[in-house]
Amino acid sequence: MFDAAFLVRRQAPGFLLSCLCYAGGLFVGLAVSAVLLVQAGVPADALVDEFLVATFLTSDGLAQTLTAALPLVLVGLASTVAMRVRFWNIGIEGQLWVGAIGATWIALGEIGPAPMRLPLMLALGAAVGAFWIALPLWLKSRWGVNEVISTLLLGSIAFLIVQHLLFGIWRDPATNFPVTAIFPEAARFAPLGWGQLHLGILLVAVVACALWYAMEYTRLGFYADAVGHNAKAAEAAGLPVGATIVGLVLLSGALSGLAGVTIVAGTEHRLNQAVGNGYLFSAIVVAYLARARPLGVVVVALALGAVVTAGNVLKVFYSISEGMIVLLQGAVLISILMAQFFSTYSLRRSG
Repeated sequence: MFDAAFLVRRQAPGFLLSCLCYAGGLFVGLAVSAVLLVQAGVPADALVDEFLVATFLTSDGLAQTLTAALPLVLVGLASTVAMRVRFWNIGIEGQLWVGAIGATWIALGEIGPAPMRLPLMLALGAAVGAFWIALPLWLKSRWGVNEVISTLLLGSIAFLIVQHLLFGIWRDPATNFPVTAIFPEAARFAPLGWGQLHLGILLVAVVACALWYAMEYTRLGFYADAVGHNAKAAEAAGLPVGATIVGLVLLSGALSGLAGVTIVAGTEHRLNQAVGNGYLFSAIVVAYLARARPLGVVVVALALGAVVTAGNVLKVFYSISEGMIVLLQGAVLISILMAQFFSTYSLRRSG
């Protein structure tokens, strides 16, 4: 039977079919995750409480979920804008690290007047994040160097720079631990009085809304889609292919740098060795599950923020490791990837 069958790529998968496949993959991924957690020792009747009630239906849990989601939205948007033009930014953590370094330099040096210190931190964080991705972009355009390799290697270099600073000139003199001193008040986002949530939520909301409008209702989104689908055809049609790629890739680095500033100025209030850990994989998961759409990024980031919040509880009360939390994210992503196959291809019989 299968000797006479072949796969045919659907030209335009229907909305209903795409939604059903996406929902089916999500359901399977969540089911697999639940089984893994039960096998790891989490009671089955506690799963709903930990992943729904404690993360969205309580005041403290919702505040923690929103706080965790803020940098996830920014790195998810960073991955999204690069993905739209087929530039695979695997150095998001590196750009996040250098953004945090730039913000820390201004905060510890108390550079500029106090009212302008936080805006300066945001501007410098975005600028150095864009600078950190500019080299891989140039290497790819000039010599065809694969950006997966160059961005990943630069991410490791950024972390080594952080290590050098934390074990050197920025080591906290009060404790002698490899962390910086606490930032002054002028270099922090003002707290909202609801858990750890801070005014950085306004920045993230403005960035997300601006990108949503730009990518969905302006020429930029059209150019990005055209370049992403077929850059040569877009160039032949007279579209600004080079400018679109350069602009969105630099924007990807800038958003990652902003995420670093949001973390050090919003929740950590200092630079440490854990600021950027885990955000690369999370950014890819968020962008892909959101289908590279800015509003989808916000929704998925909130869901992943709930996973982070629930994961912290599971680690404390059920001794669940950090690796298990990453495994759960991977299970959901792989399930949706597999389900997408059925909306992308159809099985046809020859004759």
